[in-house]
Amino acid sequence: MIQGRIQNYLVIGFVALFFVYLFGPLIVMGLTAFNTSGFPRVSPWDCFTVEWFDVLMEDTRLVTGVRNSLLIGIGVVILAVPIGLAGALMLMQIGPRLRPWLYTVTISPILVPGVVLGISTLLFWDRIGLMFGAGEDTIFYDGVFLTIVGQATFISAYAMLIFIARLQRFDPALEEAALDLGASHTQTFRKILLPFLRPAIGSAAVLAFLASFENYNTTIFTIVSSSTLTTVLASKVRYGIDPSISALAVSIVFLTLVGAVLYEISKRREARRAKAQMAVARGEAAEVKKQRPYLTEPAFIIFVLIVVAGLGTVYFSGTIGVEECKIAVKEQRQAEIKRKVERRQQQQMFQSAIDTQGQSSGDQEETREESKVTAKGTEGYQSVFSPGNLQGETESQAEEEQPVKGTEGYQDVFSPGNLVNTTSDEPEEEKPVKGTEGYQNVFAPENLTDQVPAENSGN
Repeated sequence: MIQGRIQNYLVIGFVALFFVYLFGPLIVMGLTAFNTSGFPRVSPWDCFTVEWFDVLMEDTRLVTGVRNSLLIGIGVVILAVPIGLAGALMLMQIGPRLRPWLYTVTISPILVPGVVLGISTLLFWDRIGLMFGAGEDTIFYDGVFLTIVGQATFISAYAMLIFIARLQRFDPALEEAALDLGASHTQTFRKILLPFLRPAIGSAAVLAFLASFENYNTTIFTIVSSSTLTTVLASKVRYGIDPSISALAVSIVFLTLVGAVLYEISKRREARRAKAQMAVARGEAAEVKKQRPYLTEPAFIIFVLIVVAGLGTVYFSGTIGVEECKIAVKEQRQAEIKRKVERRQQQQMFQSAIDTQGQSSGDQEETREESKVTAKGTEGYQSVFSPGNLQGETESQAEEEQPVKGTEGYQDVFSPGNLVNTTSDEPEEEKPVKGTEGYQNVFAPENLTDQVPAENSGN
């Protein structure tokens, strides 16, 4: 008994944590759309406002991205759902040997990275445009067209899986009976198979639209110079965001909830209508209860509550003075900043006073200790480098140095006086070379002068 309760509590706790993990970020993001803070945040809360929805509508680039995303999503649905339906019908009609191979080929685009699909789509249609000589303003270079084609290559595989799951519950005997009764293949498809596939068609269309609306990896390459919601949001996150992004998210979530509620209402009414038709066919029409009106439908009540909450939020935000609240918040923050600055200045002054007092006391103690303490063994060398000792040592260096022993007689050999006397002595008379004593003065000037007239007179 106790163990069963513990298990129930654990299951309830796990489910609660799961929903908190799933819807917690959405709730926080929704609250940031109604805060006047310039950055998306919940705490501290400033003022309640809906001005970020106005900022969202005034952002032309973001609005253009949303419009392109919606257009691309519709185009992908129109292209991917028929391709997926055709692939599913073909897989159900071919033989069992070829079916696995064809299934692998048709499902392979899901396994290819979106970046590869985007680049390959861009290059393929660029070559096609060059082949036909198309200009840059043609459809081959249009970002919306390239994005629709690129996304449909793998989203059609998602749609095909949904149709395959639905066709596995289809009874082929219904088609055979219709053909035996004279119906054509077109009539059989339109009257029997298509109504059976209607829920799968709706699911595939919704899945294709959502997959296209939130795609980024393929779109960033195929969109060229245009923009979608995902590319605009990526650029905003790179350069800074504001709560207008949260306002956009709240709008998308609100529209999604409205669509889900309306779909649930229509589905329940259709189920009741089908049940009533079966009862009429069995002859039990008297026991069939009358359908409840929309006002008593739980889904419709939830839808009305959501709409009322949205309208009440808008009205409540309009009745509050947002500007007065902003001024009050600004003044409060300025006062808090001023108090923090004053507190910081007081702390700095107190700390500087403590540091100054501690430094002065430390200097006094250090001076007192230095005057008392003398290093052991250095008493006789304390005045070695005093100015008086250094001056006496300099004067003693000026005394005459003693000569080295054994060199007393050679100290003045190279003195200037000795060099002058040696230079002034007369040079010794050179002796002639042996055998040339009689020819030493032959070329003397006086001999040459006397000899020239003698020769002339002889002639």
